Amino acid sequence: MAKIDARPVERLLRKVLAAGVLACVAAIWQTPNLRAARPIEPSQEARLFLHHTHTGEWIDVVYRVGNNYVPNALAKLDFFLRDHRTGDVRRFDPRLYDALNQLTVAVGHPGGEIDVICGYRTPWSNSFLREHSAGVAQHSLHMQGEAIDIRMPGVDTYQLRKAALLLHQGGVGYYPHSDFVHVDVGRVRQWCFECTAKQMAAD
Repeated sequence: MAKIDARPVERLLRKVLAAGVLACVAAIWQTPNLRAARPIEPSQEARLFLHHTHTGEWIDVVYRVGNNYVPNALAKLDFFLRDHRTGDVRRFDPRLYDALNQLTVAVGHPGGEIDVICGYRTPWSNSFLREHSAGVAQHSLHMQGEAIDIRMPGVDTYQLRKAALLLHQGGVGYYPHSDFVHVDVGRVRQWCFECTAKQMAAD
């Protein structure tokens, strides 16, 4: 009976396996979420304490535990941020809630009160605001559940704006005459509505 030399086959298998391992490692390294992820303790809670200036409502809720969002809490936040003119509710991008949570930490008031000026806007509400006020974008991310206008009691709005810019989480708009900051999770950009040269500085 002829004897088969298995060494070439073994060498080929080793090469195939090695290539597969390298491909897996490369794929993991090229995945942005994995590369950029920061370790979170499994029991670490993320909380938001919000006051809506138009409805007068308050909410204090843990919306994420570790890396896991709490569906019931997200639903409560979505309802809280409903269009106060029409009552319509929109599902918000939870990254916006993370940005708000991180912002309270950045200004030295972790879990501190955030006053909401505007959350979700229906297309009708957005058109209404454009007709009756200035500085409202036609394709506002408020309509997508990706933006919010806020201020924080005890925190200078200009300092709040600077902290939001440093987070690099998305867009940051500064409205000094109305005393609020716009925060969204769109592309990173900034603007200052009717600002002086000093107010435009992003130091």
